[in-house]
Parts: sequence; structure tokens; C-alpha cells
Amino acid sequence: MSTFLSSVAVLLSTLALMCSGYAAYQVFTLQQKTIADTANSNILATNSTTPVQKVETVPPSTASTASPEASAPPSPTASETPKATVAMKPGEFVQPAFGDKAQVELLSVKRIKDPVSANRDVVNVQMRVRRLVEDEIDPNQSIEVFQTSARNPDTSETYKGVDFKRSTGSVVLSNLRPKASADAYVWLRVPNGVDSLDIFVPDTAAFNDVPIAN
Repeated sequence: MSTFLSSVAVLLSTLALMCSGYAAYQVFTLQQKTIADTANSNILATNSTTPVQKVETVPPSTASTASPEASAPPSPTASETPKATVAMKPGEFVQPAFGDKAQVELLSVKRIKDPVSANRDVVNVQMRVRRLVEDEIDPNQSIEVFQTSARNPDTSETYKGVDFKRSTGSVVLSNLRPKASADAYVWLRVPNGVDSLDIFVPDTAAFNDVPIAN
């Protein structure tokens, strides 16, 4: 009888222990769930109260992405574009002087700035005078370069020299050896905008439609 009671007591103790363990497990599980729920609630509350920072995309600077065409200066208009310089070819403008005794060749006809007024209304005419004959030449026969004049082929307006000092003066043919030459120049007062001239050197055939270089 005592053995039976002992067995029953052990069984009851075992059942009590198992019930206690199960109850402790349920309590532990409930505590963990409560902690997890609390943590999730805090996270949600934090996320709902924390403002979301908006990231704006800044467009690249126009200065760094500007094309070369945009940064380049504007092209000059047709009125601002300078005319190309017209270079004379050797022997292009040659005329006889004093019959067949000499010849005059134009070397350059170029527009320049007047050093006094700073206006571009002066044309510098450079020429070469060559003696052709070996016969004696009258000492009075000379090319009066300073008396050179010009005419506008479109309007027939005539132009004179700027000043005697703005020229070579005269080239005396008798002072030149046969086949020798001397260079000379003269400044003519020609309004800006005239592009060509008929040039008249004394005792020399006319030079027609001579372009003015700029």
C-alpha cells in the first residue's frame, strides 16, 4: 500500500513539475511577444514622426556644360568684316613714260590711316620708275611723283596728293643709269569706302581700275 502511495506521489510530483514548466514557458513566451510588440510599436512611431528628407537633383551648371559654340563670341556682321587685302602681282600694272624712254610700275596701292586725323582716308601709292634707253635724256625730263592724282571710276570724282612732304617728290630720269630704277611713293586723299582708282602719274599712261588694298 505504501508503495502504491509512493508511486502516486511521484506521479503527481511529476505532473506538477510539468505543469509548472509549461506555465513558465507560456509566461516567457508571452513576455517575449510583449517585448517584440513594444519594440515594433516604437519603430513605427519613430518612422511616422521622423521627416523624410527630400533629395533634389541639382541640374549641372550651364557654365560647365555650355558648348563651345555658346561660349564663342558672335561672328561679325558683313558690315564689320574687313575686306581682304588685295596684293598686286609683279608686272600687273606697268605703263610707259615719256614715250619709250621710261616705264612706271605700281608696286602697291594701299589704304592707310592719316597720322594727323586718324581717319582712314589716305591711300599710299608706291611705284617704281625705270629708265629704258641708253641715249641721253634731257635733265628736265622727270617724273613729278608729287603731282600724281586719281579718279573714282564710278563717280569720276578726282583726288589729289595729301602734301608735297608726303611724297618722294620727283624722279629725274637722267640721274638713272640705263635699265636702272628708283622707287617712289605719294599719299593721295581718298575717302574711305572707295575700293578702286584710276591713277594718273605725270607723263605716264593712265592706270585704270586699280584696286585699293586695306
